[in-house]
Amino acid sequence: MMPGMTPNVKNRHPLLQSLGERTRQLRARRGMTRKALAAAADISERHLANLELGDGNVSVLLLHQLAQALQCPLAELLGDPTTQSAEWLLLRELLRQADDATVRTARLAAAQALGHGSDEASTRIALIGLRGAGKSTLGQRLANALGYPFIELSQRIEALAGCSVSEIQALYGVSAYRRYEHRAIEDAISQQTHMVLATPGGVVSNPASFGLLLDKCTTVWLRASPEDHMARVTAQGDLRPMAASQEAMEDLKAILAGREAFYAQANLHLDTSAQPLEASFHQLRQALEQTIPQLGA
Repeated sequence: MMPGMTPNVKNRHPLLQSLGERTRQLRARRGMTRKALAAAADISERHLANLELGDGNVSVLLLHQLAQALQCPLAELLGDPTTQSAEWLLLRELLRQADDATVRTARLAAAQALGHGSDEASTRIALIGLRGAGKSTLGQRLANALGYPFIELSQRIEALAGCSVSEIQALYGVSAYRRYEHRAIEDAISQQTHMVLATPGGVVSNPASFGLLLDKCTTVWLRASPEDHMARVTAQGDLRPMAASQEAMEDLKAILAGREAFYAQANLHLDTSAQPLEASFHQLRQALEQTIPQLGA
């Protein structure tokens, strides 16, 4: 493309536009800047930017055409594990046209059949949400009021790995961090029947770990406005993962948008921007006592 020219949106293939949008959504869900993802994937930031704009490599279109000719999903051609058996394919086809509510009902029924049913009245309380929502502040106070142990999952992860979260990711990569995260959740659940657990904001990026929290804990999504998130994190002197971005607020909003559908799976939702800390604490405790009968006894 010549300098000063802008890409022709009309000429972009819908598949490449969809690929770019999904890439942006996945990047936001994982809390990664474009620069960070480009570095992790060992590709140029410019190439990634073009892909997200819908100007991806034309070879993707060739794969799409091949899949159409074979009358199979592109995922099956690429070797997605969920396309490797007849039962998986039949299940995918059964759910393909269903709305989110129907899929959720099917997921819960499947979890129950497999012995992983949700324990909505669990006295293990897991707080989820982005940094700056109030998980540590409200979590510690709630634990003190209930006489429960308060667990910061990040500290458990660091204890397991023997180094800080940033060092885990720098030395061993995100996949290793997710393995430590999952093990820390398993350990906390196996060791505690009563607890308040504050989780890292990105825990929803790991379906296995998040599913375990949904199954074994009463989950609470602490949410806040993007402005409050930013102000609280800045007050803590911590701008990860937005530190490398000159558009921190836009990145923060993208992360919230990318994770919102997952956070919304929690049993309870509490907006900590809607009222002062004291009111938020009382609303949180009241909601939990209504959900978990043992707390109000």
